[in-house]
Amino acid sequence: MSKGRDRTVFRRDDGNWANKRNDSDRASSVHSTQKAAEQSARQMLGNQGGGELTTKGVDGRIRSKDTISPGNDPNPPRDREH
Repeated sequence: MSKGRDRTVFRRDDGNWANKRNDSDRASSVHSTQKAAEQSARQMLGNQGGGELTTKGVDGRIRSKDTISPGNDPNPPRDREH
């Protein structure tokens, strides 16, 4: 379930990469590379108290989802006992 402070990184029509808060109409920042947009989104989420970061690829499909601390990961990795 998406919360307002969660962020999405995606490619805009002009070829630049946007870092957008999910409850906003406009991008918080625009970058020339996906990596720069993702770093900006991670920093903003950390400053806001954490949340989910969704990164979309050039094709617009979800490439990765990551919980930024101190967010609450809905699917944390399981501890494996051998």
